[in-house]
Amino acid sequence: MNPDASRLQSPPLLAMHEASVLRGDRLILDRLSLRLSVGQHTAILGANGSGKSTLIKLIARQIYPLARADGAATIQVFGRDRWNVSELRSLIGIVSPAVQTDYTNEDAPLEVFDAVVSGFFAARGLWTEHAVTNVMRQDALEALSQVDASHLTGRHLGSLSTGEARRVLIARALVHRPRALLLDEPCTGLDPANRRRFLETLRKLAQHGVTLVLVTHHVEEILPEIDHVVVLREGRVLHAGNKASVLTSEALTQAFGMPMHVAQQDGYYHASVG
Repeated sequence: MNPDASRLQSPPLLAMHEASVLRGDRLILDRLSLRLSVGQHTAILGANGSGKSTLIKLIARQIYPLARADGAATIQVFGRDRWNVSELRSLIGIVSPAVQTDYTNEDAPLEVFDAVVSGFFAARGLWTEHAVTNVMRQDALEALSQVDASHLTGRHLGSLSTGEARRVLIARALVHRPRALLLDEPCTGLDPANRRRFLETLRKLAQHGVTLVLVTHHVEEILPEIDHVVVLREGRVLHAGNKASVLTSEALTQAFGMPMHVAQQDGYYHASVG
């Protein structure tokens, strides 16, 4: 079957209609409407404060939109508007610097394998009531291998480099064999070499069927496998469409409020100011 036809037949990863989020007296998302298909690798791009991370929190049910008297604001994930949060998080893995900060707390050391296998219990580490099966152990080992992090087993997360710890958190998200990964600024804190290694890991996941939703303000982080790009500005969709039509100098100049020049090389796009 044509992959595009399959996407149309299955419920979308996200179907959002006129959702708003208020923080204090400021609208972070302003009547945002957006549709993302399963199997459609997507980059959410925008300047700081454009609403990117807030959008991820909405998808993950960490926050909820403003209620409207007319009931017009709706958010459906995989075709459903109501979810048990633990059930949803077995279908969608989340990786972000904020999550990493919690798991690398050196005051409460957490060993790498325990961090990964405890993903089955939505817990930070293993407790006496957690019965880890042989299947879970095998799945955890396979997830670590999938992100080239098997050699880190036995170490504490707090002792790892930023890039190593982020690989472990992806392995934790993968133990459920999720349908999608939400990656919120996943390259923050990585030097150029480790950023490229990390992006290559994400490319392998995309090529093996995990739908990626990548949130970033760096055009250089948009993988060649990602062909759908959504540009946010001030809580609204400024542009959305295929990569070639959205990643233009004109569109990014609008998004970032400064003259931008976009170039492409080896499947990656690059943007420079001026």
